[in-house]
Amino acid sequence: MIDFRYHIVSLISVFIALAVGIALGAGPLKETIGDSLTGQVDQLRQDRDGLRTNLTAAQTAQANQSTYLAAAAPRLLDGALADRRVAVVTLGPVDKDVTAAVAKQLKASGATVSAQVAVTDSWGDSSLRSFRQALAGNLATYLKPAPAKDASTETELAEALVQGLTTSDASSPDKLAESASLMLQLLADADSNLITVADAVKAPADDVVILTASDLKDKTATAAADDVVASQVAIAKAAAARSEGSVVADTNATSGDVVSTILADDTLAKSLTTVTGVNDVTGQVSVPLALNTTITGVAGGHYGFGDGEKAFPRAGHLPLLDRAKAAAGKVAQG
Repeated sequence: MIDFRYHIVSLISVFIALAVGIALGAGPLKETIGDSLTGQVDQLRQDRDGLRTNLTAAQTAQANQSTYLAAAAPRLLDGALADRRVAVVTLGPVDKDVTAAVAKQLKASGATVSAQVAVTDSWGDSSLRSFRQALAGNLATYLKPAPAKDASTETELAEALVQGLTTSDASSPDKLAESASLMLQLLADADSNLITVADAVKAPADDVVILTASDLKDKTATAAADDVVASQVAIAKAAAARSEGSVVADTNATSGDVVSTILADDTLAKSLTTVTGVNDVTGQVSVPLALNTTITGVAGGHYGFGDGEKAFPRAGHLPLLDRAKAAAGKVAQG
């Protein structure tokens, strides 16, 4: 049994240890400890300053490279999309500056941006599923060729959107078909509010660029989130099927978003073309070049600096653009 004397001895030992520590710290070890701490603090300051200098240098180098590429872009892109009309469709919270920058590079490549459309949150809102089903049933009657009999609501809506952007008047290939205008109007109607259109669409697009920025980065995967991505993938597939060329471009592919879903699926990856990093000038310049590759028959290219991506699209020679022939072919197909 521990008695009172044991506690007294223990307390005395503690106080002796403290006294020795204080005596040594204030005496023979004072200078050594102080010098050691001072040296460590000085070294940390030097490391911090060195890292800051390296960061500044890296940022300056990156800015210089971006400036150089932006200046060289017109020559790199010259004629890549000569006389093409391109519809730009945004999915998710795409920054307006990014959209404007991509549109600028499309124009530098010789293209005209015929439409700018934003797909709203209502497109994938689970609470509006019944409404979308009814609307898709009405829109399907205008689709030529008709969608597959087992086509989902998302597929029918996606095909209606793309056909609304790309279908020309049979007698006037440079004019948007009346049925196409009606489909866009129904999709943008206040009751549906599935899309917003920047300006009235007057001319049919030859090609489609889809810009996306994931809003699922900080969310746990849910059935609702999966439905949103599935509906966006449906738009990408419809763009590839119902236009002459299409590209899906993302600021940065994130697990579970549209581009990563495409890259993870062998079938989708072989049929759809993607670009990542369009928040930087490198990705913005790659979009017109990647679109050129799909028009010239090289689908399934993936461009960026991630795993399995190529750094730079190799543009090909554009085929002769004959919109009258294409319009006649669509009429015959319908």
